[in-house]
Amino acid sequence: MKTVTWILVGGFLGAGKTTLLARAARRLLDGGKRVGLVTNDQASGLADTELLRHQGLQVDEVAGGCFCCRFDDLMSATDRLLKDLDPDVLLGEPVGSCTDISATVLQPFKDLYADWFRLAPFTVLAEPSRLREALAPGGRPALPESVLYIFRKQLEEADAIVLNKTDSIGEAELRRLKEAVAEKFPETPVLTMSALKGDGVDAWLDFVMQDRAGGKRLTDVDYDTYAEGEALLGWINASVRLDAGDGADWANLLETFLRQVRETLRSQGAEIAHVKLLLTAADGSISANLVSTTAEPSVWGDVEAKAGDASLVVNARVHAAPEVLRQTIESCLQDTFGRTAEVEITATRSFRPDRPRPTHRYGSVV
Repeated sequence: MKTVTWILVGGFLGAGKTTLLARAARRLLDGGKRVGLVTNDQASGLADTELLRHQGLQVDEVAGGCFCCRFDDLMSATDRLLKDLDPDVLLGEPVGSCTDISATVLQPFKDLYADWFRLAPFTVLAEPSRLREALAPGGRPALPESVLYIFRKQLEEADAIVLNKTDSIGEAELRRLKEAVAEKFPETPVLTMSALKGDGVDAWLDFVMQDRAGGKRLTDVDYDTYAEGEALLGWINASVRLDAGDGADWANLLETFLRQVRETLRSQGAEIAHVKLLLTAADGSISANLVSTTAEPSVWGDVEAKAGDASLVVNARVHAAPEVLRQTIESCLQDTFGRTAEVEITATRSFRPDRPRPTHRYGSVV
């Protein structure tokens, strides 16, 4: 049996992991590779999964916990892709609020499935504003310290750190961030890219597709602090049916919705980690996201204005109580879309993640 390259991309919520995997998958496919993807979330109803499928990619999903706590589910998803697709490359992204991936996922892969896979260097994506927040000593971070602890541990265990969204900052700021990362993690390669625009993606693919070992680092993780950081984030996954009759300006409505969510949460003193939307209609789809209460919404994709029926997936991860987050999302849905369309929330789940309980946890590098 051929050896399949497994590429895992970690990073904090809103770092751009799904955007990178989608673009990387397309470039690998264009190069003649068979490619499968595995998405991951604390609950079902994931916008990432539907977004990737709408792009014609073959995707499986692990829900109900991170890869570390659902390792057997991860291997089941992998096995399905192996049987259905016979891939050359598999791409996956663990939940953005999870860390200790090297000890709980990468080392078991190498120990138990070395004959099946070549594990590529573990990449951790970093978004500039969160990176500044995590590395600035003595600052006033928007997220609690125990939440940023998770991000710092992600960076510590990386085989490569990628500064993403370089199109959003100037050259001087990019240089300062690269120097700060290099000083903090002197033995870790640092790459730069704009996954959205495609800049730097080929260089990153060249790096991870070379015969380099993945999972070369372990980091000490305090699971009490880790669990506290995850529990401070409220999560909601919601599915919504929209009926606008003769049609609507869906892109504008999505942007308006995100702005209203941002202002409502800001007034409550809540910090956004990530809000992601996917609207689909018969003739296309539109994605939108928001990565903090100080950021501007990003909207891309296209649906004809005459499209009256649409479905909307909402994923939000916010430093707020789940019941407050749910009330905010439901209220903003009605306020934004209710004047134009009939709004029916068909499924919703709001919660705090449970304490991480990994299936495996290795104490040394395999």
